[in-house]
This record gives sequence, C-alpha cells and structure tokens, in this order.
Amino acid sequence: MNKNILIADDNDDILEILHRYVTKEGFSPIIAHNGEEALKKFYEFAPVLLLLDVMMPEKDGFEVCKEIRSNSNVPIILITAKGDDGDRIMGLDIGADDYIVKPFSPGEVMARIRAVLRRLDISEEQRKDIVRHPGLEINISDYKVTLNGQLLSLTKKETEIFWLLASNPGKVFSRDNLLTSVWGDDYFGDARTVDTHIKRLRSKLSINEPLNWDIKTIWGVGYKFEVKHV
Repeated sequence: MNKNILIADDNDDILEILHRYVTKEGFSPIIAHNGEEALKKFYEFAPVLLLLDVMMPEKDGFEVCKEIRSNSNVPIILITAKGDDGDRIMGLDIGADDYIVKPFSPGEVMARIRAVLRRLDISEEQRKDIVRHPGLEINISDYKVTLNGQLLSLTKKETEIFWLLASNPGKVFSRDNLLTSVWGDDYFGDARTVDTHIKRLRSKLSINEPLNWDIKTIWGVGYKFEVKHV
C-alpha cells in the first residue's frame, strides 16, 4: 500500500522535524526543497498527501498546488508563515484541503494529516459517483461537472459543495454544515469561506438558458439546491 507523503519546504530544520514525525506515524516521507523538485517527485512517487510550504524558490506552494489540481485530487495541506485571511482563502480556493500557519506543532500537522485522510476514506465509501439534474451532471469520482454538455472549470471544493447540495435537493445546509461536510471537523476556518465558494460557483454557472434548478440562499441560515417543478 502506498504510504508516501511528499514534504516540500526550503527550511531544512522544518523538513527534518516533519520527516521524523511522518516516519513515526508509519508513512514514507519524500523530501523536496523547492517547487520544481516537489512537482518532479509528485509525478515520480505518487504520494497519498502533500505538505507544501507556500514560500519556496523556483515555484511557490500556490503554483505547485494549482498545477497538481489540474490533473489530480490528491490531498494537499499548505504550510505558510502568512496567516492573513487573503492567503488562507486563496490557498483553499485553488484546491488545498487544509492550511497550517507557522509556527506550528508537529503534532498538529500529524492530526491534520490524519483528519484529511480520514475524510477521504469516508467520502469514498459513502458517496454515489454521479448526480444528475436537467442539463447538469456532477461526477465526483473524477471531479467533472458538465452543464448543458459543456465541461465547467470548478475547483475541488466548489465541486464538492455543488455535489453535496445537488445530491440533497430541497435540503437546507447551514454554513457550518457545509464547512464541516466539505472541510471537516478539524478545519479552523469560518463561514466566509463557504460564502466565497458559493459566490464563485454561481458565477461559473451563469448561462442564458433557463434551468429548472438553482442554488438558493436561505437568509440567516445557509443554502439549498432547489428544483423548480414546472
């Protein structure tokens, strides 16, 4: 069974600490010192999860995350010294599964790794792969969404939110429900992350042709996928 975890950071002290803890947990650490090396080793070793420092030479963590997300849904945790909301939201919007701010405890990093991998196992077991509504198909197994036959360019989280809502037409999800279901119990973000993703998802769904479904805002509560009966 593949137990490779790719750790990319230009700080040797951090690499040494994470290498030790990852090994202790029974994983096989793959080390990279910059973004280019991280991409090369990602394709060479096919890790089950990536720990990416944002501020790396040659390619930063955001660039590496974007490139990997263009062809893979492997879990990615970004690690950075920047803790402001803009950087955190940007990381999540481009497809990262979690975001850790330095300084951190190695124990916290390992807890986040376990949580992300646990969510992945649960979602693989519980989900049905394809959800269909008129003009819409969401295939969560390969993260492809088509609208009237056209493939949409959605991020991993946008697809997961859309799939969750469309799989439960009429059910109202609070922002906290969506945050927990998509990002997990261990995520430390807030409801604004959900609102940002819904806003971007809606903009990508904008078409001239009328559809008999929509993502509705339930003011003061959250969102639901509403099917109009005609």
